[in-house]
Amino acid sequence: MLNLKTILRDAGCKQTALADHLGLSAAAIAQIVNHGEWPKSLDETDLQERICDFLTARGVSHAAIETAFDGATDTTAPSSAELQTPDIKTEEESMLLRKQILLPATRKHFGIFRDPFQDDIESHEDMYVSPDIRYVREAMLATAKHGGLLAVVAESGAGKTTLLRDLEDRIIREHHQVVLVKPYVLAMEDNDQKGKTLKATHIAEALMASVAPLEKVKSSPEARFAQLHKALKESHAAGYKHCLVIDEAHALPVPTLKHLKRFFELEMGFKKLLSIILIGQPELKVKLSERNQDVREVVQRCEMVELAPLNGPRLDEYLEFKFGRHNKPVAEIIDASGVDALRARLTLRANRHERTEDVSLLHPLAVGNLLTAAMNLAADLGVPTVTADVIRGV
Repeated sequence: MLNLKTILRDAGCKQTALADHLGLSAAAIAQIVNHGEWPKSLDETDLQERICDFLTARGVSHAAIETAFDGATDTTAPSSAELQTPDIKTEEESMLLRKQILLPATRKHFGIFRDPFQDDIESHEDMYVSPDIRYVREAMLATAKHGGLLAVVAESGAGKTTLLRDLEDRIIREHHQVVLVKPYVLAMEDNDQKGKTLKATHIAEALMASVAPLEKVKSSPEARFAQLHKALKESHAAGYKHCLVIDEAHALPVPTLKHLKRFFELEMGFKKLLSIILIGQPELKVKLSERNQDVREVVQRCEMVELAPLNGPRLDEYLEFKFGRHNKPVAEIIDASGVDALRARLTLRANRHERTEDVSLLHPLAVGNLLTAAMNLAADLGVPTVTADVIRGV
């Protein structure tokens, strides 16, 4: 735990107020003050400076601020407010299960012979498409075909990879003249101390390899970018569109985000030569915040769409679709009380922005893992369907 937690308490400042000041989630602040764990996608030094500014504005002494990021042992009893406001990140993690597999005995018990949540998408027909997903799906294709700068933001397990695979499949299946360029992002981090940063030169090399694979890439940066511009013009004249897709974009360093504007502005007359799609976790939304002056030129040109969780009737529709693909009525797997319990289990009540609100973890991966574990438990207990008691027993 950092001294920062005690300093905030003594100054009468809530962690949610600090979260609002920094543009972070309450869970991220809880990780910082309780465990000293800083968001990997943001600059730690910059965050510390902004926290110091926050403390100074609230009258905290300079001497106290100097010790804010030191470790501390908290021997005081927690306040009643803290008891009612748990560490959101810790509670969220406790509500999620590791990868679950449908056991052979479970398949026999329910009369279903293939795991509906494990490697079950083999074509576009296997995709569950809600109105929200349909909008994101069409926005990605429209950007690839007609140009634009699009950021797709979603939690881990929400279906970002599926949408990317779907985009690739649609371009091939529907015969669109689009060259999709995906730089490799293995071990990508936003600074060179944690991993490998993706720089503008790497993006240029990936574009050249896709658009003009037989050309030898020029050695100097100026010549390389001129060569890229020429190659894109020639490819465009041959009838092709070009779309740069960067997965795990929340790990992009800020300088590279700024340079994307220059790629986006490669033109031939009135025609943009390159569209860009960024796909990442919610940290990408923080980096592309209107309050982040370092990337304001990108933010002004970027449309942002978010994948919503399976709230309300979407959960019922999702389960009906997944089991329907295997000719299995949902009622033979889980009853209404079980669905309600699943929904409640993956919904967290948390204090955010000075008020209590629901935080939904109802994303496909979390839903699949929890229901799979519940089905395994139901088969082990010998009960015919998953009920609320079974969900609570997982």
